[in-house]
Amino acid sequence: MGIKRDKAKILVVDDQDLNLRLIEQILAPMDYAVFFARDGLESLEMTKRISPDLILLDVMMPKMNGFEVTRKLKTEEETRGIPIVIVTSLHDVEDRVRALQCGVDDFLSKPIEATELRARVKSLLKVKAYNDHLQQYQKRLEKEVAAKTIKLKDALEQVTAASLDTIFCLSRAAECKDEETGNHIQRVSEFAVLVADKMGINEEAIHRIRYAAPLHDIGKIGVPENILLKPGELNPAEWEIMKLHTVIGGRILEKSETDYLKMGETIALTHHEKWNGEGYPKGLRAKEIPIEGRITAIVDVFDALTAKRPYRSPISLNEAFKYIAKKKGIHFDPN
Repeated sequence: MGIKRDKAKILVVDDQDLNLRLIEQILAPMDYAVFFARDGLESLEMTKRISPDLILLDVMMPKMNGFEVTRKLKTEEETRGIPIVIVTSLHDVEDRVRALQCGVDDFLSKPIEATELRARVKSLLKVKAYNDHLQQYQKRLEKEVAAKTIKLKDALEQVTAASLDTIFCLSRAAECKDEETGNHIQRVSEFAVLVADKMGINEEAIHRIRYAAPLHDIGKIGVPENILLKPGELNPAEWEIMKLHTVIGGRILEKSETDYLKMGETIALTHHEKWNGEGYPKGLRAKEIPIEGRITAIVDVFDALTAKRPYRSPISLNEAFKYIAKKKGIHFDPN
């Protein structure tokens, strides 16, 4: 679906001129409109004035730090949809968790790597463009429905089609990092439908699962590539960052008004919870975990076991079945 947009506006906030010029130089070949602010208060004023499509935000700044700026922007209706990327030399997990709690959408570590910066910016602008398009599209439809109630059915069908198109765009947002992601999300969708049908779930819920399950790992767009694609095992600090993809995914999808995205938010948050309560991020137990989360958990693991991953080769179907049976009532819903 093509979208006509003006040149994307990026606000870069940093109190060091050298950092501002470095980012400007990296982004110059991508034909964006780049604006600068040198402290937190100036960034808030600039945001209201230019309505940027993306904010690259330093943490340690005079007058107001990056955490406070993020919290302020994410609590206001007119600015909460702007993606915010924290660009910082802080590497502690606690700092990243604090940033997520404030509403940050992604992270970049200093010193900035040009290829990673361009990829993150491109990915987040794509998500923002589709979200903006959907909001504008829905507003136009609301006016048409109010004026011509006889066309209500057709208008609702168009909203559904637009919503599903957005879902697929969101679920593919991580493909720029992992080529296997596209195949994985398609398989997880189909496997989830098969399991839901076998469990006797109603047709309407199964339809929602088909389009919501692919969003389970959308939060991985916030995980650094060196962690997401690491060929070996993750160390404890890296693992804590990886686990944050559930929280990031939930934040991306929160406050949606469509059933598909609401279920997608639930699945993103709960597909790593375990039946015995030892999963994450909330440590939910047994039927505290929503059924769509329990279904996605088992099909996600099944596909992970039987598909090639950066850190290991696939195992056979029989080996995968044995592993899942072994984890019955521990990791997975016994049913």
